[in-house]
Order: sequence, then structure tokens, then C-alpha cells
Amino acid sequence: MTTDFGVPPGAAAIRDLVSQRLAEASGAGGVPETTKVEFRGQPVNVQVIDMPVGRLFYNPGTHRIRAQRSHDPGKDAVLGVDPWSAESQEYLHYLLTTQPADPSRRDPRFDELKESLRDYKQLEPGLITHDGILVNGNTRRAALKELGASTIRVGVLPASCAWDDIHAVELTLQLRQDHRRDYSYINHLLALEEQMALGAELSDIARTFHTTTPALERDVWILNNLRDLVRRSANGGFSLRLMDFENAKEKLFELYRTVKGERSKEKADLLKEARLAAITLDFAKTDVRYIGADFQTRFLEERLPGELKPTVAAAAPRVIPGLNRPAPTVVPEVAAARALTDKVLQLRAVEVAGEKAEPAQLADASKARQRLFEAFDNALFSAGKDFRLRKKRQAAPERVADACADLERCVADLVMSRSNGSLDPEAFDDALVKLRSILSRVAVEASKSIELPGEGLVWLSEAAAQK
Repeated sequence: MTTDFGVPPGAAAIRDLVSQRLAEASGAGGVPETTKVEFRGQPVNVQVIDMPVGRLFYNPGTHRIRAQRSHDPGKDAVLGVDPWSAESQEYLHYLLTTQPADPSRRDPRFDELKESLRDYKQLEPGLITHDGILVNGNTRRAALKELGASTIRVGVLPASCAWDDIHAVELTLQLRQDHRRDYSYINHLLALEEQMALGAELSDIARTFHTTTPALERDVWILNNLRDLVRRSANGGFSLRLMDFENAKEKLFELYRTVKGERSKEKADLLKEARLAAITLDFAKTDVRYIGADFQTRFLEERLPGELKPTVAAAAPRVIPGLNRPAPTVVPEVAAARALTDKVLQLRAVEVAGEKAEPAQLADASKARQRLFEAFDNALFSAGKDFRLRKKRQAAPERVADACADLERCVADLVMSRSNGSLDPEAFDDALVKLRSILSRVAVEASKSIELPGEGLVWLSEAAAQK
């Protein structure tokens, strides 16, 4: 079940005001303004009214800032106990105005929304319950409040609307790819997790979120790994939060594709751990892409400071109960890669804690993290250089392979041309003459580059030598 936050104080008076405004709108001349929403699986037209900005309440269960609530654990605890208090509502207002990845900073997109509302007024209505709880339009209300606006246009959901309906309607309206201001990725993941906890199938959630089942399978994999990273980052009283990975969305997408494409579990684990460490150190996606399964042994290990190299104790042998057979153990290289990632996560957790950590502890963590960053940076430079070199070595063979594929299609075209007489012999002959010229040049340049020619180059050289 979803969380039931009850009703805000003074709900009876708000219900009376809402009913009065609805009656006034219906009794006025002309056609009342309505907006269409999906309510309990059916499209419903709800009436739009003007409500005082100061009489409405932010939705404490909104998915827009679900992850960001952990920014201040103390205020989050108060919010969980009394979501309608002035302190809790002010905390929600604050989070709605800040950056999803760093709630200590103002969100420029929020200020852009304010300017838009200042210049063009409110183009689309929000959505409230009869109790004055904002289901949609929390951010617009925050902007209008800061602008000093007296009213906000809102549609009113049916009087029977309960908290299950509030959560469902919000998801239907907000978690769609065509929405003007998307939820942050971490909040999208939390909304997905909530729906799965309610027993919804991925195929049904995909329809609600206007996405695909494979995309949600990827998101589930990413969320599980992020929760594992948060657990592994625990360092004394500090740990990372899900929102600390808010800006890593595209890197995590690429990590998922790469890991799923790796057939060897050992190689997949090595690649995953090294890339997660680099992502935590905030390297660019183009740099993280250079990390393969052999990154730690080939490029990183020799550059790591001695005191920061992970030490992994030999795993004790285990036996499968009842079978008396040895159980699989963690490969030492994977254990070392995992230990290094843990080190990066724990240092980063102290840095994120900032002033909450002791000054000496914070300074030591920052210094150690910087040394790890420099080691990774140097290793990535070498890995990138190696990648580009291998790519250059494969360029010529790949072009020949592409030409072969084109010639295979040419064979099929020739077969078809015999049945319909569509071949232009003169044009075909001209193309063959050009091909002979190009193959002669390829033979010359390849002979200069390869000291010991193989069967293919010997054939090409002999064919090119014939006149």
C-alpha cells in the first residue's frame, strides 16, 4: 500500500471553499473550464477553479523530490511524523526549488519557470484534492508563492479521492517522457520501485510510465546496483545517498549495456567494478568508456599509491552442504576490484558529508580521493591511448570487410538483374575498371605496410600485377 498522510489541518474549511468555488464556476455564464485526467483507470474531465496559493499544501508523497528528502535527515524525520507542519511544508518548498543532484544549490530551471510564470502567467492548471493537497503543480505553486501571486488555477479531483488515487494520478501525469519537466532519474527509479512493491507487473508499469519493459528492466538493474553502492559506502556514520548518483544516468545506461553484452561473468564483474569506481569519481562518460575488464591489471594497479591498494584476504574454502563439493569462490581479481570500489565509495561518503565530518577526517578523505582520482586519470589516459591505437589497427580491415559485404549484395543484385534485364553493362564495366585501379593501390600500400604477407595479400598482389 502507498503511504497515507491523512489530511492537512483545516481540511474542512478548505473543502467548503473548494465546494463554493466549484459552485460559483458552474453557475457563472459560459462553459466552465475543465481539464482531463486519468482517474481510477478512466479519463475524467475535472472542473478548474482559482484557489488561494496560501491555502494549499504541498504533497508530502510527491515523487518529484522523493530522493532529495534525504538531504537533511532531521527535517526528513519531521516530515515523516508531521507532513503538514509549517517546518515540513517549508522543507518541501525548499527542495522543489533546488537541484535534484545537489539540493544545496538553487535550480536554474526553477528560476526559468518563475520567469515564465511572471511573463506569461499560468498556462496549464494544477490539480488538487478537495482537502487542498496538490497532486500536480507543486513546483508551479512554489514559483507562484515566491512571485507573490494570490491565486493558482487548479483542477479538482473527485471528492472520493484517497491517497492511493493521489499517488496513481501523480504517476500518470508526471512520469511520462513527454512531460515538460521530467522527474529526476533517481525519483523515476523510486517510483518504479514503489509500483513493483504494490505488485504491478513491469508491462503494466511500462504503460503507465509511457516507456518499454526492457527499459524498466534496465532501470531495475541500475537501482539494485545503486542500493548496493549506498550500502557499501557506509563509513562510520556516513554513507552516500541515491541522489548522489543523480547525474550518472547516461553512464549507468552505458554500463548496463556493456555488462549485459559481456559473456564472461568474471569479465563483466571486473568491468562493472572499475567503471562504478570511475563513475563515483565523476569521470566523463567518454573516459569511463575506455574501461574494460583488464583496466585494473593493465593500467591502474601500477599507478595506485601503495597505501591505497586494496588488500584482499584469501577466501576460506566453502563446501556445498549435502554434496561435499567445493562452492564457487570470488575470483581474487574481482575481490580486489570490489575492494577498491568500496574504498572510493567510502571516501566519497565522507566528502559528501562535508561539515558533518570532523575537519581532519574530511581533509584526509579529500586527499586520498584526489590521489585515487589522479591514479584513475593517468590510467584512463593510457587506456584511451591504447583504445585509439587498436581502433586505428582495425580501421583498414574493417573497411575491407565492409567492401566485402557490399560485393555480396552486388552478387544478389546481379542474380536479380538476369530475370528482369535491369543491368547496365557499360556502367558495370566502368565500375569494375575503377575497382581494379583501387585494388592495385591497396595492394601497393599493403605490401609496404606488411613485411610477411599472408595468403590474402599474396593473392591481391598477384591479381593486381596482371594486366
